[in-house]
This record gives sequence, C-alpha cells and structure tokens, in this order.
Amino acid sequence: MTRRAVVTGASTGIGWATVALLRSHGWEVVAVARRAERLERLAAETGCDVFAADLTDAAQVAALAEHVRSAGPLHALVNNAGGARGLDSVEAGSVDDWRWMFEANVIATKQVTSALLPALRDGAEDAGSGDIVTVTSIAGHIAYAGGSGYNAAKFAEHALVAVLRIELAGEPLRVIEVAPGMVATEEFSLNRFGGDRARADAVYAEVPDPLTAEDVAETIVHALELPAHVNLDLITVKPVAQGLGSQTVKGELRVKR
Repeated sequence: MTRRAVVTGASTGIGWATVALLRSHGWEVVAVARRAERLERLAAETGCDVFAADLTDAAQVAALAEHVRSAGPLHALVNNAGGARGLDSVEAGSVDDWRWMFEANVIATKQVTSALLPALRDGAEDAGSGDIVTVTSIAGHIAYAGGSGYNAAKFAEHALVAVLRIELAGEPLRVIEVAPGMVATEEFSLNRFGGDRARADAVYAEVPDPLTAEDVAETIVHALELPAHVNLDLITVKPVAQGLGSQTVKGELRVKR
C-alpha cells in the first residue's frame, strides 16, 4: 500500500528535504507552501503533488483540505511551516513580528491540523495508523536571550502538540514533535534578520557541522516509518557543537584530556 503525506513549509529547507526523502521512500506527497513557483520546481524534481496556500488564511486551509480529501486517505501530516523574525528583547521587540510568528507557527499549525484530521482518520482506518508530525524547535523548550517572540510562539506550539496528544489518545494516531536545534538552511536566519546576509551567515560562522535540512528530514521520516505502535513523542535533534539553545562551540571539536 502506498502511503500519502502532506508536508507544509515545503518550498525550502526542512520541508523541501522532507518531501524529497519521502518521495524517495515511495510515499505520495502533497507539498504545501505559499510560493507556487518554488513548489513547481519541487514537483519537477520529485514528482510530488503541490498546493499553494497561505496557511494563516482559513479559507485557503479549507481549500487545501478539500484538495487532500478528494484524492483519498491521508496517512501523515508534517506541520513544518513557520519561522522567526528578529532577535530582540521582550521590551524592544516588534508587536508586528510577534503577531506574524504566532500566526505562522501556532495558528497555522492549529488550522491545518484541524482541517486535515478527518482525512488522517480516513488514512488510519485504511492503513491501521496515522501520524501528525510537528516541527517545533528547541526554542520551544529553552528560553534564550533575544528569543522573545520566537520562544513564546514555539513554546505555544509545543503546548499545542502536547494537548493534541492527550486529545487523540485512544485513536490510532501518533503525535510526534521534532524539535531541532541549529540547522543551517538557506532561508531561516536570512528571513529572521530581514534579508541581512552578513548577519544571517554570522550565526553559523566557525560552528563545526551545524545540522542540515536533510538531517532533520531523516529524523522525521525515521519517526514516520517506525512500527505503528512506537511513538516518538519528542525528538530533540542538535549538532554535537551545540550544548543549550544559545551555547555553541566555535572551531574544531577536540577531545579534552
């Protein structure tokens, strides 16, 4: 039986890598993002289905749900869409940035999950189980200076996932949270710093082997393909060079004697 997944935030980074890996494992995938032109490139490379939508817009999410259900059961949802803006204090942070982060990370996750649960239940009846994977961040577990709005949004998304797991107990639906640490992707830090390339690149400068989007995609797909009775509630994945959220090693890793 061919399994089918929806992956949000698929136009770049972790989402793109997850779509590509799922397709290489034989999954059917609906890739979702706002930028239609990027999705078309992804479709040409991987053979996935695509759906362009702003997931903070309820009407567009409803259209996505109709598109998904019209093609049959859904076996997995990967909530990956989101992002950060700014590295400011609570006092100085932009309310507009905070509002955008809550909409992109929390409201979008809630809307998509609610809209696609009927299709996921169909998939669970079809295959015996279904999965909801939400990509949060260690920023949803560890506060750090400058985190402010992003910490607040990701802590809220983490709570959403925890409550959802309680609510779905008794159904054959796994609720999985993947919380990455430092991941060097093409756009995350660039978007956080308003397109300032030098500031974005400085985040990863001299840090040995930050995670890649492909590393996180491997983690997601591994969790999805475990036996159906095994639920990885929370997976925290960081590069070896990262201790806590804001603690990273610069330069070569060396054995201490």
